[in-house]
Amino acid sequence: MPYSEMQKPYAILFDWDNTLVDTMPLICASLNKALTHFGMEPWSEAKVKQTIQLSARDGLPAFFGERWQQASSIFRDYYHQHHLDFLTPFAGAHDLIEYLYVQKIPMGLVSNKQGDTLRKEVCHLKWDHYFSAVIGAGDAEKDKPDPAPARLALEQMQQVPSLNVWFIGDAPVDWQCAEAIGCWPIPIRSIHQEAKSYQQAIKNCSDLEKILAKL
Repeated sequence: MPYSEMQKPYAILFDWDNTLVDTMPLICASLNKALTHFGMEPWSEAKVKQTIQLSARDGLPAFFGERWQQASSIFRDYYHQHHLDFLTPFAGAHDLIEYLYVQKIPMGLVSNKQGDTLRKEVCHLKWDHYFSAVIGAGDAEKDKPDPAPARLALEQMQQVPSLNVWFIGDAPVDWQCAEAIGCWPIPIRSIHQEAKSYQQAIKNCSDLEKILAKL
C-alpha cells in the first residue's frame, strides 16, 4: 500500500541499532574481539551488517558452536566498556521522534540488544521520556523475529496490533516480527536484499518525518 493511501499511524515501534542510532562500528569491533580470541578471521563491517540480526542467544551458537557463551561474554565485556562512547544518533533521528512526540503518536523500542544495555543507551541520550516501552533481548520469552517482544511492547503502550501500528527497522528480523504480529513493516536504510520487496521502504529518518507530515 503506498503512503498516499495511508493515514497517520496510531503508534510506532522502532528497532534501535542501525535504525535510530549508528552502533555498527562498535558491534563490529566487539564481535571481532570474540572472533580473534578464538583464532578466527575478523569480519568486515559489511559482513557484520549482513549477518548479525538475531540476539546473542539465538545468533552466536551458529558462529561459535559450544563456545558461544564464552564468545558472548567477550563480546559483551568489550561492548559494555565502550558502548556509550560510540553511541551516535543518525541524522534526523531526534527530529523524527520529537515530531512524533509532539504529535502524540505513542512510540516503543523493540531491539535484539540486551534489555538492560538498551535502556542505558536510551537514558544516556536522554530519550527515555519519548518511549512508552523499551523492550530488548531477554525481556520477553523469545526475541525477534518472534512476535513476543513486539507484543510485550504494545501491551505496555496499551495498543493493539494492526496495520495502523508501524514497525520501523533495518533488518529482516524486524519486518518478520512486524508481519508475525500484524503490524506494518517499514524497512529503513537497509542493505538487505529483502527490503526491495517492500514498497514502503524508506532511506532515513528525515524521509519518514516528511512522509508523516503529509498524511
